[in-house]
Amino acid sequence: MITQLHFNYMEMNKIKGDLIKLAIEGEFDLIIHGCNCFCTMGAGIAKTIKQTFPEAYKADLATEKGSKSKLGTISWAKSSTKNGELIVVNGYTQFNWRGSGRKADYEAIREVFKTVKEEFSGLRIAYPAIGAGLARGNWQVISEIIEEELKGEDHTFVEYQQ
Repeated sequence: MITQLHFNYMEMNKIKGDLIKLAIEGEFDLIIHGCNCFCTMGAGIAKTIKQTFPEAYKADLATEKGSKSKLGTISWAKSSTKNGELIVVNGYTQFNWRGSGRKADYEAIREVFKTVKEEFSGLRIAYPAIGAGLARGNWQVISEIIEEELKGEDHTFVEYQQ
């Protein structure tokens, strides 16, 4: 069972569950995840998205590999699920994945979510803790950015739980 929590100070919905399964079940119209600029999608939720929604990986491969100008931009694809069409957004929120330290680029995260609102306003949007896992960003900072940029939208943070 999914528990839904509403924070008094934020509009962000928060649930625990499996973002991919919930998306396939038709809970969301659009899911977004963070990517690096090298078209790898080889770890974390990106790897699962690559395997589950190959159209999203093809959209990633259609961008210039290793281009720093991709930071803060998106690529996306429509994928058919048993419950209808789902938009999968690749948000370029980090340049690379190698080395130590924070890889999440907060300004890139802001631009990605600003673009999502501009292009997909009105949809049910969901995301994992973008930039706070393998990219080692601070979720408190990132969630505030997301809340600011998606203000007024129906958006949900899905904390992974099997």
